[in-house]
Parts: sequence; structure tokens; C-alpha cells
Amino acid sequence: MTLFEAIVLAIVEGLTEFIPVSSTGHLILAQSLLQIESTEFVKTYIISIQFGAILAVVVLYYKEFFKDLQFYLNLFIAFFPAALLGLLFHSYIEEFLSNVLMVVINLFIVGIIMIFIDKLGNREDAPKITPRHSFFIGLFQVFSMLPGVSRSAATIIGGLAQKLSRKQAAEFSFFLAVPTITAASGFELYKNHEVLLDPFHLKLIILGNFISFIIAILVIKSFISFLVKFGFKFFGWYRIILSMIFLILMNAGITFTNL
Repeated sequence: MTLFEAIVLAIVEGLTEFIPVSSTGHLILAQSLLQIESTEFVKTYIISIQFGAILAVVVLYYKEFFKDLQFYLNLFIAFFPAALLGLLFHSYIEEFLSNVLMVVINLFIVGIIMIFIDKLGNREDAPKITPRHSFFIGLFQVFSMLPGVSRSAATIIGGLAQKLSRKQAAEFSFFLAVPTITAASGFELYKNHEVLLDPFHLKLIILGNFISFIIAILVIKSFISFLVKFGFKFFGWYRIILSMIFLILMNAGITFTNL
């Protein structure tokens, strides 16, 4: 992987990690269009640059992480279902990730769902987030193990289904990303730590994390205000269009690289 390719993937990660459009789908598309071979380092790089995006949440919302124990209890309860199933069915999940057609199908299906739920969450009487809300959001997060669903889309939809406001649902999705992605990425990095021994690879990872961090900060700041003002229709239609692009390219004979 070249420096240019590493920069492009880091930008894609920062742009898509926290908005409901599927970072996996975008990374598969970018990797394939750039014809990047899916080596062990490339897989590890894509996983590791998620830490930069996660750090953006901690920096922007650091006060929330010093509030009270209830905040951490809610996060743990929401984190637990995906953590348990991910640990038990890790090998099966990896097989799903290699199915590009599933990415395309899920992009389309969730896009339609987001258009229909657009009117939800535009409320002023939203409840305070409780352990019960957190648990159901955690159950929705389980669906994000299917490639193309999008972790942020699943958790935001789960929050809206619990009658949270758009802002509440989006921000809780950000917070939940911290333990979820840290655990998943940490596990993968532990398994493939030997690829980090190459100095050039290490430099790419440091640069990639810095880029994804800066881009994610900009995205998070603008996403909340956009979401509150315009809702989910834009993201729903975007997902549908992206799925159509995938299908057109696949029918044209382009073979997509699996993450």
C-alpha cells in the first residue's frame, strides 16, 4: 500500500465512521477502485485507523466521560450484546465481511428504513437515557455486525425506536462507538501485531490515525446540526444510490476486494 492509498483510506474512514452510511461499504469501494491488495497489513491498517476516529469523540465530548457512573453503566449495558455475540461468533462474522453482495443488499435495505423513520426523533419531550433504552440500543447494534448495515445507523435507529431525539440518538451512538470499536479493533490488532514491526507500516498507521482523527472531528461537529435540521432522508437516499453504484460496477465486471 502506498502513502497516497493510505491517506485516501484514512479520509474515507474519518468521513464515514460516525454517519449512517456504512464505513465498511465505503472502504470496500475505495479499496477496490484503488486496486489495493487485501494484505494482512492493509486489513490491520483499516482496523487501526478507527482509533483516530474514536479519539475524536473523546476529545469533543470529554466532559461526558467525567459526568457520573450512570453514563458508564448505560454504555456497558449497550455494549454487552454485541460484545458477547462478537466473541462467540467471531469467525462467522469474518465470513460475512467477505460478502460484497451482502454489503450492497444491506446498504439498500437500511437506506429505505432510514427514509421511513425520518419523521421519528423530531420531538421535544424525549426521555433521559436509561439502562432500558441502552439495552435495546445494544440489541440494535448487533445488526451492525452484518456488513453494509452501519453501526451508527443501527444504533441511531435503535435510539429513535426508544423515542429518543435525533440529537440524543446520534450522540449516544458516538459514545457507544468508543468501547465497541476499541474492543473490536484491539482484538484484531492483538492477533496481527507482527505487521506493526515494519517502520514504514508504523508511520502509515500513525499518519492514518491523525488524518481520521481530524476528519472525524469535522464530521461529528457538522453531523449533529445537519441531522437535527434535515433528518435522515438524505442518508437514506445516499445509501440507495451507493448500492446502485455497487451493482452497476459489479455488472460491468469489476471485482471488489473484500476487507
